[in-house]
Amino acid sequence: MNLSIVIRAYDEAEHIERLLIGIGAQTLTPQEVILVDSGSTDDTVAIARAYGARVVEVDSAEFTFGRALNRGCGAATGEICVFTSAHVYPVRTTWLEHLVEPLRDDRVVLSYGRQKGNHENRFSEQQIFAQWFPAQSVCPQATHFCNNANCAIRRSTWESMPYDEALPGLEDIAWAKAAQAAGGWIAYVAEAEVVHVHDETWQQVRNRYRREAMAMRSIDEHAHFTLSDLASLLARNVASDLRAALGQGVLRKEVGSILRFRYNQLAGTYRGFNGPSEISTQLRERFYYPAEAGRDHHPRGDEADAIDYPALEAAAHHARLEEERPRGVEDGVRNGTSGSKAKRVQPR
Repeated sequence: MNLSIVIRAYDEAEHIERLLIGIGAQTLTPQEVILVDSGSTDDTVAIARAYGARVVEVDSAEFTFGRALNRGCGAATGEICVFTSAHVYPVRTTWLEHLVEPLRDDRVVLSYGRQKGNHENRFSEQQIFAQWFPAQSVCPQATHFCNNANCAIRRSTWESMPYDEALPGLEDIAWAKAAQAAGGWIAYVAEAEVVHVHDETWQQVRNRYRREAMAMRSIDEHAHFTLSDLASLLARNVASDLRAALGQGVLRKEVGSILRFRYNQLAGTYRGFNGPSEISTQLRERFYYPAEAGRDHHPRGDEADAIDYPALEAAAHHARLEEERPRGVEDGVRNGTSGSKAKRVQPR
C-alpha cells in the first residue's frame, strides 16, 4: 500500500520535529509527508521542509479541521491517507505498520490507533485516554467513534465523501458515521500507539470541549446537555478520577487539577450545546488560534521496538550543527589556528 501522511499544524515548532523523527524511524516508509499549515508564524514550516515534507497552506481565516483534511487529501497521491496532529509522536517503530494493517481488508475504510498522554498531561485527561483508547484492538468496531490525531483512511472513500468543512470539530466522527452507514468497517488498533501532548490552559480546555459540543449538535440532532447533566457528570467523573488518583498514590497532588479539568470540560460542553450554534470571528480565534501554547514533555519507553527519541534528536541536532559550521571554523581546526576570527555557531 502507498501511504501519504497528512499532518495538520499551526505554530507547532516545539513539537513537530519529534513526530517527523518518529515517522523516519518506522519499519514502513510512507510515500510522502504533507504538512497542512494554517498560517504558522514560528519555524513549523521550515522544520517540516527540512525533513522532506511537502507544505500545503490553508488561510487562517478559512480554517476548519475538515477543510485542512480535505486540502491534505487533495494533495496526497497515496492509496491510504494517514492523519496525525503535529503534537503527537509514535511510541514504537511499528506504529505505522500496525495502523494501516486493517486496511488490507477491503471492507475496512478507517483505522485509528491508541493514544496516551505523558506524565505532564492533566490527570483527568489521562483517564479519558484510558477510557477512549483501551488495550484491546477491535475490528469491526460497533460504534463510529474515532480520532484523526492518529488515524488512516482509504483515499478512494474520501474522494466520494470528503470531510465536512462547516463543522467546528468532530469532523472525524461525522465522517466515520457516514462511512459506517454506507457499509464500511472501522478498526481500532491498540498496537498503533502515539503520545498525544495536550498541555492546555484551563480556558483552552473549556474552549476545546465547547467547540466539540457545538459540532455534536450538528452531527446528532437528538443530542442535548442540560444543567442536570452537567451536575451529575461532574460528580461522577470527579469521583472516578479521585478514586483513580487514590489508587495511584497521587490524590493530594492531583485533587485540584481533577476538579478544575472536569469543571472546565463540562462547563465548555454545556456552553457548546446551549449557546450560539455558529462560530463568530472572535470564537474562531479562540478555538483555533489560542494565544498560549503548551509545552512538550517526552517519556521514555522500555519496549524492544520503542523509539529512542533522545538519541535520534541528539543525532539530528549534531547533523544541523555540522551543516551550519562555517568553512573558516573547519579550516582553523585543521590548521590549529585561533578561532577568534571565526563565527561562533549557535544551535537552533
